[in-house]
Amino acid sequence: MSWMPCLVEAGGGSEVPVVRLGHPLVDRYLEFVAARGRANTVLAAGYDLKVFFSMVGRDPVEVTTADVLGFITAQRGDRRVIRITDGESGMSPRTIQRRLSTLSGLFSFLVARGDMAANPVPRGLATRTPRRSGRGAPLVRAPRTLPRILEPAEVDALFGALRRWRDRAMVEAMVLGGLRRNETLGLRFEDLKPGEKRLFVAEGKGGHSRWIPISDRFFTTVAAYLDEERPREASTDRVFVVLKGPNRSKPLTPRDVRRIIDRRSSTPTHPHALRHSFATHLLDGGADLRAVQELLGHTDVATTQRYTHVSRERLAAAYREAHPRA
Repeated sequence: MSWMPCLVEAGGGSEVPVVRLGHPLVDRYLEFVAARGRANTVLAAGYDLKVFFSMVGRDPVEVTTADVLGFITAQRGDRRVIRITDGESGMSPRTIQRRLSTLSGLFSFLVARGDMAANPVPRGLATRTPRRSGRGAPLVRAPRTLPRILEPAEVDALFGALRRWRDRAMVEAMVLGGLRRNETLGLRFEDLKPGEKRLFVAEGKGGHSRWIPISDRFFTTVAAYLDEERPREASTDRVFVVLKGPNRSKPLTPRDVRRIIDRRSSTPTHPHALRHSFATHLLDGGADLRAVQELLGHTDVATTQRYTHVSRERLAAAYREAHPRA
């Protein structure tokens, strides 16, 4: 049985959209994802599954490991045409890894339901030398890249380019507090504790919440935003809202934040780079790795350790610039 998925997105009466592809098992899985994930996660999963089933053309319970491996090959594209930037072709390895993760999640869900006997997405490929984990080599290798970091002068330039108090406050939450973009947009009035100089992140990644200290500068900026810019008629408890247009007084979206930063930054800057900068500047200043882990809300310290590599690169650059015989 073959079917042609059609991605349909609806509001659903909540912040997490209702995503449908037109197959009952796939749509049931997307409902499962929506119940425990964020809007971007649901949309990404829907799109990944649409791409896969549009290429494979099989009913989900009929998918084989050969189909998955063929999908990987197709995603890699024409290997005779190689990108100069990373020496790869086709879709980026990270994108392919994400799509494989989405597929594995779907088929694990179907196995748990009893619709399939086994997950057709292999965990890895056999190697000549068995690994201790027993998982073999990864299906797709993604290059380890260092996160983009803004130097202090670049951060100052961005602050100087922002015209609204609201925008400055959001950037300060990410640069001075290390908040993710969605965590910044999720801030409610009850989460702000100016007297204690800290914030409560109630909607962290993976459902984790945390308290973080933050500079008085942030609260001063938020106060100016509330006094001078935030619409009086806004009824939402979210701090940051749209100021003009048909969506006035409604909470800002992640896309809104990206547009604001793109418009005002002198160089291409993703909002997450502000959080990267927060972590790297702390480690450069001598902060303890475990403390930075807590501030960022990482469940695994290994995730935080990649910022130590950035700091090492910065130290190496300083060495090369300053040493007379380097």
